[in-house]
Amino acid sequence: MRPTHLSPTSASMFRQCPQRWKFRYVDKLPDPPGEAALAGTFAHRVLEELLKLDADERTMESARALAAEVWTETTSDKDFAALDLDDGGLRNFKWTAWRAIEGLWDLEDPTTIDLVATETEVSTEIGGVPFVGYIDRVETGSDGLVVSDYKSGRAPGRRFSADRLEQVLLYAAALAEMNGTLPARARLMYLGQRIDETTVTAEGIAEVTRRLVETWEELLERSATGDFPPQPGPLCGWCAFVRHCPEGLAEVERRHLAGSLKPDAPALAEAV
Repeated sequence: MRPTHLSPTSASMFRQCPQRWKFRYVDKLPDPPGEAALAGTFAHRVLEELLKLDADERTMESARALAAEVWTETTSDKDFAALDLDDGGLRNFKWTAWRAIEGLWDLEDPTTIDLVATETEVSTEIGGVPFVGYIDRVETGSDGLVVSDYKSGRAPGRRFSADRLEQVLLYAAALAEMNGTLPARARLMYLGQRIDETTVTAEGIAEVTRRLVETWEELLERSATGDFPPQPGPLCGWCAFVRHCPEGLAEVERRHLAGSLKPDAPALAEAV
């Protein structure tokens, strides 16, 4: 099966483990979002609606009202229902989501944002690679357009910051392809924690484009041969497809016995 496009998520997944990519995008095995992902989606929706308000209405009180509206949508979602949360679980879910929402105020004053768009879909070619994605936020800064992506999970160590910024640099490249204007900055906003930001340069865009092209070419080659090898590692403990992967199960068990796997790793239940 020939792939039709790449997104930041699918490109990253393929680099981490070609077999995981195959399970997700070729075999289309179920990959339901977990509680943390759904809480993040909830927070994203509230912040999206918040920034659509007039600047002076972007208050925490408005966010609470919007959260109540979005909560109705969330509870009717089949993935949320599948979590089967008890009362304590529901309280924890709401607390996690709200901490992410109010974490925006730890980073900035939303009334000062000169918004251009939220949830912008990009679909174009970057270096000849068909690319799609959704940008959480585009705004006008003092130096030009700023591309931002919210993150509700824990911020990574500083040594990983540059790699994580590749996502928003690709979004910047896509916007430049679509409207001819190269954004000035690209940011990852770790809600309640910190902002990782980079200046968008021609050199930076060239580097992320090179990596995207390399990934695409390897993906096409492996799709032609059907060879998608597993790459066992620490992420096996959080892989939704581990039950289908003997190498992944063995890796989870090995790390568990060595005491190097966190006890809350979802795959642990499959391996031991």
